[in-house]
Amino acid sequence: MSPQRPIRLFVDAHVFDQEFQGTRTFLREIYLLLSRREDIQLFVAAYHLETLKKTFPSRPNVQFLRYKSHSPLIRLSIEIPLLLKKHAIDYAHFQYICPLVKASRYIVTLHDVIFREYPEEFSRGYRMMKKFLFKRSAGMADVITTVSEYSKRSIRSFLGVPSTMPIHIVPNGVGEKFFEPYDRQRSKEYLARKYGLEKPILYVSRIEPRKNHVSLLQAYLQLELYDRGYHLVLLGSRTIATPDFDRLLHETSPEVRKYIFMDHRVDDDDLIEFYRAAEVMVYPSKAEGFGIPPLEAAALRIPVICSNSSAMEQFTFFGDNHIDPSDLPLLTTRLAAVLENPPLPGQLAALSDTVRRSYSWGRAEEIFYRAIVRADGCPTG
Repeated sequence: MSPQRPIRLFVDAHVFDQEFQGTRTFLREIYLLLSRREDIQLFVAAYHLETLKKTFPSRPNVQFLRYKSHSPLIRLSIEIPLLLKKHAIDYAHFQYICPLVKASRYIVTLHDVIFREYPEEFSRGYRMMKKFLFKRSAGMADVITTVSEYSKRSIRSFLGVPSTMPIHIVPNGVGEKFFEPYDRQRSKEYLARKYGLEKPILYVSRIEPRKNHVSLLQAYLQLELYDRGYHLVLLGSRTIATPDFDRLLHETSPEVRKYIFMDHRVDDDDLIEFYRAAEVMVYPSKAEGFGIPPLEAAALRIPVICSNSSAMEQFTFFGDNHIDPSDLPLLTTRLAAVLENPPLPGQLAALSDTVRRSYSWGRAEEIFYRAIVRADGCPTG
């Protein structure tokens, strides 16, 4: 049952001040739907309010709050606690890390603890810092959510969340725009005109060792796809050093490097054009808490080659293209096969329908909403 007055829900949306990443999609889709509920009063906070205003609707129950500082430490230790008190917030929602002091009930979404499962992919200092911060945040949370059963097991195990504390699975979904009809040829012409790209082989992800860009680059070079006019398109920001990938890229001749396109500044409108124009989406990541991009590509009826490790083990509908990301010969073979013999339109349509049935933001928002309303000590007026 809903409370007698609207729940005053604060959203730390500082991720909208940064380059694109999966947590931004999660917040956008969940809160676009949650803002329609009359028993929720949203307070959405970031530094750049113009970005928030472009993303979220102008409604009486949505208020935007501006951070004064870019500093995470100032935001978490001073600004957010003051805002929570000032606006009498009932619940405050954070991704991974919550403030240093308790100023309301806290909802913490822990998308993954990959750094604990694949320690070799991260520095010791990074692992120690994240372990401390994530465990502390989980301990302070009144509601914990994550995005997959895989991540739930890992959080329970690595962060020591007791069995008496529920961990709600709020799965990622795929937005409706990815299922809308589109003109593929128009998208190809747009990329050629604006970026000089043709026949893109696409990977959308931050650049980190665990994301395994080096294997995709190796496969691309071994198949000499540049000689056939294929561009390798890597969209995502660099967040952790990738010496193996950088070394291979440096060793590649300037003539070949002209066919390798890397960018971290692509906006949402252009991003979907990259998807629509792609010959294939390749997602060879070793570890993810979920993995949205291969599902978005499949929704758009683009061929997909996807890792079968970590949370992506559940994407069995990719069939022969659901592969071990550490098996470079298999990745190379499947990439060649998909380019030579793309899936038939009917197969791609069936896969899109499977994604639509299985990964709905509407279902995710309903789970998230119920987790708040049913939490012990629901706020009252």
